[in-house]
Amino acid sequence: MARAAAAQGLSATEIDLGPLATWARSDFYGLSLGAARRPTGQGRAALTVSGGTLDGERAFRVELSGQFLVLPEAKQGVSAYAGIGLGYMGARHYRGTGVLLALLGIESAAGRRHGWFIEAGAGGGIRFRAGYRWRRLPPWWT
Repeated sequence: MARAAAAQGLSATEIDLGPLATWARSDFYGLSLGAARRPTGQGRAALTVSGGTLDGERAFRVELSGQFLVLPEAKQGVSAYAGIGLGYMGARHYRGTGVLLALLGIESAAGRRHGWFIEAGAGGGIRFRAGYRWRRLPPWWT
């Protein structure tokens, strides 16, 4: 049974937390909370919600991305990933704006139950995000 499940690929549900910064004409600094689902294989759908400041004023940022993981089952070392998506950023006195998102990232052992991650890319400016990720993996995965 476990062998048949393993042949289908590793699925996971993920939660992450960490800082996010975007540098552009208006700079955003905030704390992000992310949720993602890896159905099987090398894909991940991720939603990130951030609250922070935009040029000193309270603001928020929401991102939805599709990501490709190079080594989704790695139990050690560093795994790379890339993604594209859409985002929205708004504040009380700032006209909200939609952005296209492109990112490259690395994470510690994508096949383990938790680990750090670092992302860099573009999306409304130069974008940087880092933090810690927790994964719920299938019981058969040891």
